[in-house]
Amino acid sequence: MGAHWSDACILNISSRGLMIQASRAAPEGSVIELWKGDYVIVARVVWRKGVRAGLRSEERVPVEEIMSLAQSPGLQLTATNDRPLYERRKRARTHEDNRLRARMMEFASVALIGAFFAGSAYSLVEQALARPLAAVRTALGN
Repeated sequence: MGAHWSDACILNISSRGLMIQASRAAPEGSVIELWKGDYVIVARVVWRKGVRAGLRSEERVPVEEIMSLAQSPGLQLTATNDRPLYERRKRARTHEDNRLRARMMEFASVALIGAFFAGSAYSLVEQALARPLAAVRTALGN
């Protein structure tokens, strides 16, 4: 299926999705690009009923910024089935990226906890040896 352009009206908006009304609604599963001012929202059609469609975006939708542009005319809409959802992103988020990020956070947490316990152990040993070492220094006359 080729891409097509159409005007659309945002009926409802949230941080992860929108409900739109367009004269040429795209089929479920299609990728939609909504252009509003300087903003481009890439979303997938998750449901469709007549000329209305529910869209889910992987990125956070800039709700306040979009609402501030409410006086401007309708959105430009394009739909296609042959392009991946992540094509417009600078870098796609993958499961492997998320797994590595979680492992780095886990390592940093363990390192911080280890440093805390090492510092505590040092402090306890220093306190435990302070009195005997002071007695040895006094006995040696230093």
